[in-house]
Amino acid sequence: MQMEDMILVSVDDHLCEPADMFERHMPARYKDRAPRIVQTRYGQAWEVEGRKVTGLGLNAVVGRPRSEYGVEPTGFDQLRKGAYDVHARIDDMNVNGVLGSICFPQFPGFSGGRFQNMQDKNLALAIIRAYNDWHVHDWAGAYPGRFVPLAILPLWDMALCLAELQRLLKLGVHAISFPDNPAGAAYIAGAAGLPSLHDPYWEPLWQACNDNRVVICCHIGTGSAAPHASDLSPIAAWITTMPMTIANAAADWIFASFWKRYPDLRLALSEGGIGWVPYFLERADSTVRQHGAWTNLDLGGKLPSEIFRKHIINCFIDDDFGLMNRAQIGIEHITWECDYPHSDCTWPKSPESLWRGAQTLSDHEINQITHLNVMRDFSYDPFAVLRREDCTVGALRAAAAAKGVDTREVSIPGGLHPKYEPGKPVTSASVQQMLATV
Repeated sequence: MQMEDMILVSVDDHLCEPADMFERHMPARYKDRAPRIVQTRYGQAWEVEGRKVTGLGLNAVVGRPRSEYGVEPTGFDQLRKGAYDVHARIDDMNVNGVLGSICFPQFPGFSGGRFQNMQDKNLALAIIRAYNDWHVHDWAGAYPGRFVPLAILPLWDMALCLAELQRLLKLGVHAISFPDNPAGAAYIAGAAGLPSLHDPYWEPLWQACNDNRVVICCHIGTGSAAPHASDLSPIAAWITTMPMTIANAAADWIFASFWKRYPDLRLALSEGGIGWVPYFLERADSTVRQHGAWTNLDLGGKLPSEIFRKHIINCFIDDDFGLMNRAQIGIEHITWECDYPHSDCTWPKSPESLWRGAQTLSDHEINQITHLNVMRDFSYDPFAVLRREDCTVGALRAAAAAKGVDTREVSIPGGLHPKYEPGKPVTSASVQQMLATV
């Protein structure tokens, strides 16, 4: 296989919701209370329930020079159009050789946490349903075969949650975004959080996902925020450990007792990387051998590593070490991600970045991590509507070239940048102060 022959499906991308997304899908009685874009001193922001909130373009810096990556966009004019326009997104996917994409929300929070925390729960439910309808019909539905739709649910009420899931199943949705730690205070700012994943409250949802082959996607930072060691710590330290922080949530999940009841349940550790997994599994199994006698674990006779390799979907952007250790991780559930339009993405050279570590794999292994695993786990079949020969890196890039898609870096004025002193690294404090300004 050559690099141009790969078929790439990204299990973790993001979108910056366009200003008009709620116009078609909000019920008439709530239209005047739908989230809307308002002007601020820094640009634009979403407003809901009278509060201006962050999230319009957070970290969506694709297409800028890397020296500007710390500039947080605060207006649509500071974003590459593919961040919020689905037609431009397809162009950017093509020029990057990417066939399919799973897109996490931005303004609602990666798992819809902003809506979960609204005061008026009837309004929140209407907004969640409108968001899902826009995502399924206007975003994913605009280009059949190019997106795997991802839903958010009203997690505060299980009956409503299940009803929305059943509605979405009829629309072909087989993935939901869920907090990696629902009880985490970081998941819902200023609120007590949701029940622990070990609480019986969630059993009906696990059952529904198991029975209908719905993948639970847990994105980093949705329940357990990556810690800043100190205000004086270089922000590079936080960026380095950010993907691996999901290991804390992963341990909580694999030691749960419910897996033995739901053999078809699947959980994706979105943007979590894979290089840390082999030692994590070794340590988890060692914990059972050393401490199982007194910790009263009930894993159905399975080792944590066995549970992990059967139920957990691993997602990586750029992880050569993880690919070298794919057998210890379990290649059946390794998937690739692009992370467009965030600063970790390698657009428009994602195939080249992936090929560096993948070229020593067999053709079947490459196909597994690039698209076969996604197709199986997410009930996704792009070849039902698209010709396979049109889905390769080479074919997609040829289509983009014919259209003249421009990939040149563009310096964009505006946005926010952390304050720092010349000669000193940007610190956690300066970044957090900048974000608080938004």
